[in-house]
Amino acid sequence: MLNILLVEDDLDLAQTLVEYLALENIACDHVANGVAGEKLAGETAYNVLVFDVNLPGQSGFRSCENLRADGIDTPILLLTARDGLEDKLQGFESGSDDYLVKPFEMAELVARLKALSLRQSGQAKRFQIADLTVDVQLRRAERGSRELRLSPAGWKLLEILMRNSPRVVSKARLGQVLWGDDLPNSDSLKVHLHKLRKLVDAEGESPLIHTVANHGVALKVEE
Repeated sequence: MLNILLVEDDLDLAQTLVEYLALENIACDHVANGVAGEKLAGETAYNVLVFDVNLPGQSGFRSCENLRADGIDTPILLLTARDGLEDKLQGFESGSDDYLVKPFEMAELVARLKALSLRQSGQAKRFQIADLTVDVQLRRAERGSRELRLSPAGWKLLEILMRNSPRVVSKARLGQVLWGDDLPNSDSLKVHLHKLRKLVDAEGESPLIHTVANHGVALKVEE
């Protein structure tokens, strides 16, 4: 079952959407303002976030920008009555992944939600796990007070691990990120992962990069 968050101040529309999505086996939490939506999005693992643009107090554009700045990489769909090109461009520039103009067909909304749920956004630019912070736009990574000087391959590996944290990323996927379909032998990946682990997990620090036997690698705080 998909689990989505709907941030919509039109309560009649929100109730209709929640009831219809339930029939499609999609669970839907609802709040009526952007601040509450941001809080829930940061605390709960949703498959997709749906924000109305014209929200009281804070627009859906602003909420979208704030979530991306906080490293929330969940796909975001914006709902709005604005159908101008400039409005759509503003939506994408704020970090959204899709844009649906009201009024819309319910079947189209469901199709878009299912499509978005299959991928990560890729829009978030800043991430933090424990005392490790990574800004992919500024190309800066720090562990505590240490700046991590990463190679191009190290950056690619750290970014995909960050974007998927705490989930395990298969070694096949990591290899594809580095070399596409032209994969070298497995020792090459081991060398790059070893170098990355030495940079991220210095002596005396709690390890964040974990090899999961027969599955892959995960970047997470060990419980």
